[in-house]
This record gives sequence, structure tokens and C-alpha cells, in this order.
Amino acid sequence: MLAVEVLGSHMHYLDTGGDGPPVVFLHGNPTSSRLWAKTLEHADLGGRRAIAPDLIGMGRSGRPDLEYRLADHVEYVDAFLDALGLRRLVLVGHDWGVAIGMELLRRRPDGVRGFAFMEGHLRPLESWGEFDEGGREVFRRLRTRDEGERMVLDDNWLITQVAPDYAEFYPDARSRRPLLQWTREIPIAGEPGDTAALMAAGWAHLRRSPVPKLLVHAAPGVVVTPAKVEQCRAELPALTTVRIDAPGHFLPAEAPEALAAALSAWLRTFDE
Repeated sequence: MLAVEVLGSHMHYLDTGGDGPPVVFLHGNPTSSRLWAKTLEHADLGGRRAIAPDLIGMGRSGRPDLEYRLADHVEYVDAFLDALGLRRLVLVGHDWGVAIGMELLRRRPDGVRGFAFMEGHLRPLESWGEFDEGGREVFRRLRTRDEGERMVLDDNWLITQVAPDYAEFYPDARSRRPLLQWTREIPIAGEPGDTAALMAAGWAHLRRSPVPKLLVHAAPGVVVTPAKVEQCRAELPALTTVRIDAPGHFLPAEAPEALAAALSAWLRTFDE
């Protein structure tokens, strides 16, 4: 992996080194750039340069003294793009990488050529009722002071139960603080207010933006349910949707060949 200085810290990243326009892959919680490795092995990007950073505080990237709010991550990825001189790029996001990507598209309306997304919240949730029953109970506990700390920091629940392949990156309580904060960033019934406002603005811009968009979804999906797929089809311009067979939330790891095929076919349309 490579590393670059960003805002007084550093961010590690995978880089295929292609000569073509850049495609930036953004992971979410509680993973790292490794999430995209198998997908990139199978993808035919037509000579494009594929770049997958570890978000700040995650993977092998630095762990500066931050709150690790959504706004913090946006600032660091925005600065990361500038540090590498990336222009006219395509963004691909999973999980929280979707919200980061939406805000970057809003900030850089002339600098992003396309946006592909999967299994990430696109807008604030009106109520806890938008969670599935299992997720509702778990996230209530994660967002409860002291109980969430015990689950994530002390017992390492997110890694052992959700993403054990990433254990090496989060060996102790301090390294797991960004993971806990992500569970508390999902805006539900208007809280936290600043994150709700940021995501609402990103969703509003996505509904106006003419850039090509790709929604890759599974059935029934975890975060992106059939109802949300239909909402995207009804409200987002220039949208392509592709359904792939995947059992859960982590589509890039669960169905890398199918995802690679969907991304590769979509990217080829940019060359037509």
C-alpha cells in the first residue's frame, strides 16, 4: 500500500496505477480498503486508475485526535483527492462511503463524472421504523452510552460478529473508537442534527445531478431494500440499477465477480 500526507496525518491507499481517468472506491464501517480487493481483481476498468483509500482512523491510515464524525471523514477524503491531484473522477461507495461520495459530488459538481453506490444510507431516516427488526435493536444498544462502549471498545463486537477479516486493523479500544462513532452517525429522527443536514443536502443534490449513477443492489438487501431501489428509480436522474446475488450487506466481498462485471459494464458506457 501507498501513503500520502493529509491534513497533518496520513492516509494509506491501494492504487492500481492505470493511466486512465481515476475511479475512487470508498469503504464504510467497520472495514478498510481491503473490502475492494477481490472486486478489483476481477474488474476490467478499461485502463482506468483504481484508488481505494483507508478512511482516516481506519485500516492503516493515521488516527489523529478527531471525533470521527461524517463531516471529518468528508474533509479528509476531499483533501486526499487534492493531495493526489485527482480530477474528473468516478466515485464508488459502499456503506458510509455512499454518504461521503454524495457530499463530494455536491462539493465537486464539475469534478465527478459518475457515482456508483451500494448498501449505504442515502438520506436521513425519519424514524427507527426504517430499520429492520434485528438492526433496530442492535443499533439502539450501540447508540446507548456505556453499552455501546462496552460492545465495541471492550468486547470488540463489531469486528468479531460483523467483520472478523479486519481484526488486524482494530486491535484495541482506541483503534475502535471510529467504528463506534460511525454507529452513532446514522441520522435517525433528526439526530445527530449536523449529520442529518449534511446527508439531506447530499440527497437533494443527488436528485438534481445529471451525472451518470449506478445503484448495485442485492435482493432483498440489508440497507438498500426493494422499496429504496424503487425510490431511487423514481427520483434519481441518469440512474442505472443492477441486481446481483449476494447474501448480505458486504457486496464487494460477498459477490466480487458480479459486482466487478456490473461496474465494468457501466464504466464502458463512459467511453461510448
